[in-house]
Amino acid sequence: MTFEIVCDINDIAPGTGVCALVEGQQVAIFRPTSEEQVFAISNTDPFAHSNVLSRGLIVEHQDELWVASPLKKQRFNLATGACMEDDRFNVKSFSSRVVDGKVEVAA
Repeated sequence: MTFEIVCDINDIAPGTGVCALVEGQQVAIFRPTSEEQVFAISNTDPFAHSNVLSRGLIVEHQDELWVASPLKKQRFNLATGACMEDDRFNVKSFSSRVVDGKVEVAA
């Protein structure tokens, strides 16, 4: 698996997400807390067909982290990309990590 450096961990404010282009795909990268932990899923909301998930609200449900789409409010699991409301609309998840302060996403 090849990882691509996308940004510095400090470029992502805790509790928010950013969008990065990884091998031609828009990827939403989330930093839920001030810890050096990140999650990466597709940035495309499959309900609205818009690249907006990086702007969604990070929420917790049953001890798991999700992002609520800013458009239609469906929730997507940050670890797996599963859609809480309708599993026909899951999004792709990407392996991600922080190495020496740099955020990396699997290409």
